[in-house]
Amino acid sequence: MAGSEGIVTLAVEKFDGIDFPHWKMCMEDYLYGKKLNKPLGEKPERMDDDKWMKLDIQVLGVIRPCLSRNVVANVAKETTTKGMMKALCDLYEKPSANNYHLMKILFHLKMSESTLIARHLNDFNSIINQL
Repeated sequence: MAGSEGIVTLAVEKFDGIDFPHWKMCMEDYLYGKKLNKPLGEKPERMDDDKWMKLDIQVLGVIRPCLSRNVVANVAKETTTKGMMKALCDLYEKPSANNYHLMKILFHLKMSESTLIARHLNDFNSIINQL
């Protein structure tokens, strides 16, 4: 969304177990935009341990609200940003797990009368491209 001064504000949708690669990309972009991306990698040698821990907790506080309750339950034991992202990748980047959800969505995809054909085709193509 664009603000009144042409500033773009970013928001990350809640991840509900579907389309993890897109959610991950959006989350990483958001964290980079807020300069909160360091905990996604290794701790810089020159950074104080206490400062690193505070930054890591801050980033966890940004990520957790962007996860649905069901997803949070699967990664609740993770105490670091890197650990949480690894756990999410392990759970949702696996082709079989993701493909199962995508195939389920595809099999149940129906076009309602009020939906534009272009919107329905976009939804269909989005699912196909992720498979």
